[in-house]
Amino acid sequence: MLSVRLDSTLESQLNQVSKVKNTTKTEVIKNALNYYFDMIKDESKVSPYSLGKNLFGKYSSSQENLSTTYKQTLKEKLNAKHNHR
Repeated sequence: MLSVRLDSTLESQLNQVSKVKNTTKTEVIKNALNYYFDMIKDESKVSPYSLGKNLFGKYSSSQENLSTTYKQTLKEKLNAKHNHR
């Protein structure tokens, strides 16, 4: 058993929905909780790519080949650093 305190606005909305749906307030709350839990479950199924896609490339260096040429780039920078001495 569970007891919940609602503010007057939520309680009024709950009363309205239960009357319109011709059901008990308990049934409305159960349905609302099931809906909420289903939404949370669906959110956890979102792929990591979908979660971060608006961040990918946000701070781009405008060099599209960095993942394939990083070794060469690193060698060049190290050589340049050591040759200036």
